[in-house]
Amino acid sequence: MILKLIGTDGKKEYNWDLKPGKYIIGRTSEADFFIENNTVSRKHAQLELTADKKCFLTDLGSHNGTYVNDVSLTSCIEIKIGSRILFGETDFRLADDSETSSFASRPITTQLIDREPEKSVLLDIKEALKPLPSKVTERPEVLTTLFDMAKRLTLDEPKQLMMERSLGLIANVVPAERYIILTSNDSDNDSKELYITASHIPGGKDGGSLTLSRTIINDILTNKQAIVIEDSANNSKFANQESIVISKMKSAMAVPLFEEGEVLGILYVDTTSPLHHYNDEYLKLLAIFGNIIASRLINYVLMEERAEKQLMEAEINRATEIQKRLLDISYPEVNGYEVHAFQKQCRAVGGDMYDMCLLEDGSFLFLVADVSGKGMGAALLMSNILASLRILYQQKEISLTHLVEQVSAQLFMSSKPEDFATLFLGIINPNDNKLRYINAGHNPAFLVRKSGENNLLTASGVMIGAFGLMNWEESQLDFESDDVLVVYSDGVTEAEKEDNAQYGEDRLYDLIKRSLTESPQVICENLVRDIDDFVEGYPPSDDVTMLVIKRTVS
Repeated sequence: MILKLIGTDGKKEYNWDLKPGKYIIGRTSEADFFIENNTVSRKHAQLELTADKKCFLTDLGSHNGTYVNDVSLTSCIEIKIGSRILFGETDFRLADDSETSSFASRPITTQLIDREPEKSVLLDIKEALKPLPSKVTERPEVLTTLFDMAKRLTLDEPKQLMMERSLGLIANVVPAERYIILTSNDSDNDSKELYITASHIPGGKDGGSLTLSRTIINDILTNKQAIVIEDSANNSKFANQESIVISKMKSAMAVPLFEEGEVLGILYVDTTSPLHHYNDEYLKLLAIFGNIIASRLINYVLMEERAEKQLMEAEINRATEIQKRLLDISYPEVNGYEVHAFQKQCRAVGGDMYDMCLLEDGSFLFLVADVSGKGMGAALLMSNILASLRILYQQKEISLTHLVEQVSAQLFMSSKPEDFATLFLGIINPNDNKLRYINAGHNPAFLVRKSGENNLLTASGVMIGAFGLMNWEESQLDFESDDVLVVYSDGVTEAEKEDNAQYGEDRLYDLIKRSLTESPQVICENLVRDIDDFVEGYPPSDDVTMLVIKRTVS
């Protein structure tokens, strides 16, 4: 006897033979049994088959849980042939090689035809959802079923179980041979496919297949119409439709799963009994049940969105911590100089960066850069550039031009054309107090002399990574006693207040000139405070980064 695991995710069937051993089931390509469904965790569960044909199942801490015969799996258990297993919202069971039929809840491609039944009644869903007549609500089974259906809104259970149990409850008050929930793909009507998401067939009979009118599907999904089809077997337009002939369907109803203005699918029932005659009262009752199911489906969507948001927040928090560690550098002791840096990001992560280090010959290397864009993408580019630069720092002889060329070439080859960065890179030699620098498309740095004179260190080449060009030129200046160098990102000068006025270079220069006698830390603090006063509480639109270096010994 060969055991196998068979099932479906609603669109695709799975059939795996089992041999003694352990199998990882999940949504990672490394899993032994791969299920391509976003309700399945990457490593969802482990199945073990022993040499004596005993099968054990363990949940691996999956996000949506593993259920065996509708019971949540909390420990390793032995499963038997015929056991029903839910991995997230995918439906499986353990079977042996004697089973040759397809999985009972297999997905189907519903045939759409252009003909419409003659004996049909359409009802707008808003009209169908009006209060039921008293003669309907007075039936005790109706109120009990409505109450039980409402309880499904609060139960913590997989979506698949919720839908199937809801269909079972509907069977208490609406007589039918098939109770089906269908969902569709997002293609146009010419190629639209409908899938059986959940079904309830009393007595375990073969559910057969469905053939529905294209016009009816459009009325339900697009026009939000509920429909009752009366005595379809006697309708000449359906006489040649094989599925209806086989089932000898007498009457059918279909309502949109409608909630918050959105149609999430279709609730469909049909009957073969001549004793059961559907009318608008049954249709309204089914519409109410469909609305309850739709409300719960909306809850699942919200829960999935919340889980995705929590996952994204966790990833962003992780990225924030990584970026903080990348930029959490100690200020090196540079003979005759004081250094201070400040950075404030407008989002959790950003593309501004600064760095500094002492080279082997005692020179002080520093940089400020601003990557194009904002958020996670900019942060990843920033990390890439910073890592590349830090590797190049290790060279015995540092050429600024070579550094910039190497990093720009690497960025140009591994990123899109819109991914680039501006960069100010400098080296101060404390032995001769020479400042060598390259400005690659960055804001002009301010070297404010003791006298108050401002030397603008303007761009000497294009941004890095933007073009396959190598045209940067190194410049050199004397760094004199009490001079202050301020290198900053455009979040400083382009800080805006509500009337779109910007902080600007003139105000920046005035503040530096007034603060020349202060330490770099105090200059940074004064600048941050002045920017805050200027924007008057208006939210920042860009990251703010500044690096202040002051020569303190003549």
